[in-house]
Amino acid sequence: MGYKGLRGIVSYDAMETIRNTNEWMGASARAIASYPAFALLPTPMFKLISAWGRVTERSFARMVIKPDWDIPPVTGPEGQDHLVYVEPEIRRPFGDLVRFRVARRKPMARRVLLVAPMSGHYATLLRSTVTSLLPDCDVWVTDWHNARDIPVSQGKFDVEDYVSYLADFMRHLGPDLHVIAVCQPAPLALVATAMLAEQEPAAQPRTLTLIGGPIDPDAAATEVTDFGNRVTMGELEHLVIQQVGFKYRGAGRMVYPGLAQLSSFISMNIETHGKAFIDKIFAEARGQGSIGDKHNAFYDEYLAVMDMTAEFYLSTVARVFKNQEIAQNRFSVAGVPVDIGQIRDVAIMTVEGANDDISAPGQCVAALRLCTNVPESRKARHLEPNAGHYGIFAGKSWRLNIRPLVLDFMDEHGTHGAEDHPKRPRGGQVVGDLRPGGPHDDSRIAV
Repeated sequence: MGYKGLRGIVSYDAMETIRNTNEWMGASARAIASYPAFALLPTPMFKLISAWGRVTERSFARMVIKPDWDIPPVTGPEGQDHLVYVEPEIRRPFGDLVRFRVARRKPMARRVLLVAPMSGHYATLLRSTVTSLLPDCDVWVTDWHNARDIPVSQGKFDVEDYVSYLADFMRHLGPDLHVIAVCQPAPLALVATAMLAEQEPAAQPRTLTLIGGPIDPDAAATEVTDFGNRVTMGELEHLVIQQVGFKYRGAGRMVYPGLAQLSSFISMNIETHGKAFIDKIFAEARGQGSIGDKHNAFYDEYLAVMDMTAEFYLSTVARVFKNQEIAQNRFSVAGVPVDIGQIRDVAIMTVEGANDDISAPGQCVAALRLCTNVPESRKARHLEPNAGHYGIFAGKSWRLNIRPLVLDFMDEHGTHGAEDHPKRPRGGQVVGDLRPGGPHDDSRIAV
């Protein structure tokens, strides 16, 4: 294995040791400070210590647990509940195609493939997105696996493999399909669609909706793009790539650890997150906290992170961000160039948030420029005022404004007629040009 490999394992296990120690400290503080005799002392200190322990133990424990989908039943037209079953339809080493089967319900006209990001969080980050679509659609999702649990014998997985997975999933589901790609996979979903347009036009989806994705990262600078331009690939590999320790099935695999990505996420909004945890500790100390409150509901998901394969992370940075291969239409798969301009029959919609500090307005809408052979009548763009990155696919902005627009877009360009699905009132704003605009405020992420 050598010195370098051993050092990588030590670094990986050191992070896990820190996490495990904090979880243990939280559990110890909770148990000690909750000792009944301390209730006789006239001080709130022990309540605060116990509250800190509960919050700390839960937070650090969540970091190594994959959340459950926990999709609620879908209410039928006559008020009956239809249970939702989560069923892997295609199993692959690095990710599955998962179907959400609604029991005792006929197939829906709208068939949606929701492409989840592989950017440190599990696909369950899209739980509320799936829940909001199920009453009106049959839904599938790409459920990516934690790289630390994938044996080295399964080989590599980079951006080209990701694109190939998406193309295979689209072929399997058939042409009467609507694809929604959220955040990181938006440029790769665009490439997968272009591959099908060239190789198997009949397998293309009807519509492709790209939400907050870095199609052209240089179109609008953010901390993410600045970091990518500031650091060389050699520095990046040395700083963040580590080798999975002996505790997991993927021992020896080179990965970008989820804990490192989580540290990056939190540092971008450190004040917001810090205040959220302080407020939660005081609420627990006052007896006002609950297992299912908004804080736990959000952070149980936000803190649950997964490792990415090193080759996927590094190839994403190099090819999507640094070399601008997709923004400049120079991407290739297995040495074969993929021309985005070959997309002709797919309707394309982009969605951006005015306050998105991860994929800023202008980055995603660049997809419309690349789709030169798609008629303007089959293109749409939407800029959601006051919305941050999370809000455009899982927050109030998605539920009230963006989701109705996306469903109407599917109906307008799908094989099923729009008359089958009466249009809903539109609460959002459709922007008629490619320039970012709309009011800005401090809303960045729901907590």
